[in-house]
Amino acid sequence: MRADSIRGSAQALRCTYIRDNIEAFLEEAALGEYGVAEAIDVLFSRELETRRANTIRRNTTAARFPYRMDFASFETGHLSPGVRREVRRLSTLQFVQDRANVVLVGNPGVGKTALAVACGTAACAEGMRVSFVSVPNLVTEVREAMSLNELTRYKRNFERYDLVILDDLGYCSFSKDCGEVLFNLLSNRNQRGSMVITTNLTFDRWVEVFKDEVLTGAIVDRIGHKAHVVDMTGESYRVIETERWLEESRKEGSAT
Repeated sequence: MRADSIRGSAQALRCTYIRDNIEAFLEEAALGEYGVAEAIDVLFSRELETRRANTIRRNTTAARFPYRMDFASFETGHLSPGVRREVRRLSTLQFVQDRANVVLVGNPGVGKTALAVACGTAACAEGMRVSFVSVPNLVTEVREAMSLNELTRYKRNFERYDLVILDDLGYCSFSKDCGEVLFNLLSNRNQRGSMVITTNLTFDRWVEVFKDEVLTGAIVDRIGHKAHVVDMTGESYRVIETERWLEESRKEGSAT
């Protein structure tokens, strides 16, 4: 009966760990492993840990990352010492606390997207709300919102995240109307929440995407203000991995 009563209270308080595990825990406590105060402390510590894990899982799923990556798994061997220092700095997530932006610039294959995902994963682990979207998909979403007359709601949703990751800026250009809407989206987020932008274009080439020099200048001014700009240009990690694989294949072939 005591377990049923506790389970009912846990259900009302939305304490899912206590609700689902109270019988096993009472048996554990009955063995004399815990005193009363210690038992209460352990029980609520497990409840809090369960809630934290559930929050991380929900946030990670909602972020829509293209793959899994964290700072522990992120490869830095191909990066310059300066970029490695920037990676360590980004891993602290201080830039999110400061509501600063990060622009990761470099040629394909150097790890820009992987580093952005690692930042997002770390933010999710801290209970933050994150959105990952490729810029081509963002353009499609903006156009759909415009056609459905839901642009205002889309803007509100865009602003509510603690961190927005915009991947692959530079692989498609925008129409004038779409460029103006994107400018509005980015401007409204500026200093309200952080953005991580990956791009193959330096700031002076963003006009190739936005097409309008005045609009481009305004966007660069807002995003670049106090931003962490990390130049990751260098040898492609994917090329390095391919060369390593080919070398290992040659060794295996010569051994047989």
